[in-house]
Amino acid sequence: MLTRRSFIRVAAAGAGAMLVAPQMVFARVATDRRFVFVIQRGAADGLNTVVPYGDPAYAALRGALTVDTSSAAKLDGMFALHPSLARIGQMFEGREALFVHAVASPYRDRSHFDGQNVLETGGASPYQVKDGWLNRLVGMMPGADPANRASNRAATHENAIAFAPTVPMALRGLASVASYAPSALPQAPDDLLARVSQLYEQDAQLRPLWESAMAARGLAGDASARQDPASLGKLAAGFLSREDGPRIAMIETGGWDTHSAQMPRLAAQLKALDTMLAALRDGLGPAWSKTTVLVATEFGRMAAANGTGGTDHGTASVAMVIGGAVAGGRVVADWPGLRQSDLYEARDLKPTASLDALITGVASESLGLDPHKTARTLFAQERSTQPVTGLIRAWLS
Repeated sequence: MLTRRSFIRVAAAGAGAMLVAPQMVFARVATDRRFVFVIQRGAADGLNTVVPYGDPAYAALRGALTVDTSSAAKLDGMFALHPSLARIGQMFEGREALFVHAVASPYRDRSHFDGQNVLETGGASPYQVKDGWLNRLVGMMPGADPANRASNRAATHENAIAFAPTVPMALRGLASVASYAPSALPQAPDDLLARVSQLYEQDAQLRPLWESAMAARGLAGDASARQDPASLGKLAAGFLSREDGPRIAMIETGGWDTHSAQMPRLAAQLKALDTMLAALRDGLGPAWSKTTVLVATEFGRMAAANGTGGTDHGTASVAMVIGGAVAGGRVVADWPGLRQSDLYEARDLKPTASLDALITGVASESLGLDPHKTARTLFAQERSTQPVTGLIRAWLS
């Protein structure tokens, strides 16, 4: 049965989007800095993303998965960037991108669900924490009152948005957030939308929902009905570039679980990521100079190939920090090496950097927050978290 409330969601989807929030009304916020978290669900292979071509053991270990770096951007004498990341390579040259290698969360097993839960909640073990670190970060924003959920929702002011069909674990918690996803449904005619607006004009409960859906449709613009990477980047930029828009966002990407045929599949995934982030940069315009994007995955992949031209679940991977606010042009790595004796459990890239510490430092410096307070708020279960600082331009900190 199609109720009036569900019709609003269907009609809004036909208007070009799925809106998953009680209301989406953005207030003028107290900062003009933006922080975006892009999750790579499925465990992205860091060794083929930022390639350690200078490691003497690399080519023999990777075998058929060895990346030909002759056409790749050399980041330094040790690392090269996968050829599919051409525009991110240009950002690196412009000192708007950096990479942190051999990085991992506290999780050391190889379950996608458990690994993603640890990454998104900030816990030391799976399901230890019930809300997400990104939601807790929203609660630290100027003027936020995360302890008063009812007050936040009554005000209907959202400082954060997820570009996903549902609110991801990282954004779940006390602070009110919005979720918006592109839809493949056809656009609804303007005449239909006008009639529905008239229908709910006198309905005190449903009129605000409909108005929010229409506001989101307007914010999304002509990118809202398409799901390709360039349109997703443009869509996110449309929200984030507004003076009264959200300042924190999360974008979900999937398909990184490359157990077979990794070379063509990973190349396609990286090209899509490259396209999306370039569209985000272009769409943000002047706001890009105060934007930081963190790209991370739940864990890496095995150092050696399996029998089907792919890799199985591993441990450490690579994270990307991209944006006009980033003090880029470098690879940050305490490189553990790829000899058999150097590998974690004799099979994986060994973690030498903490993803929790990276998140803490980048998030706090990007938004002008105290890094140690941020560490206590986001990663209370990890008492030893020491923020990695100095990755964001000094004039923003």
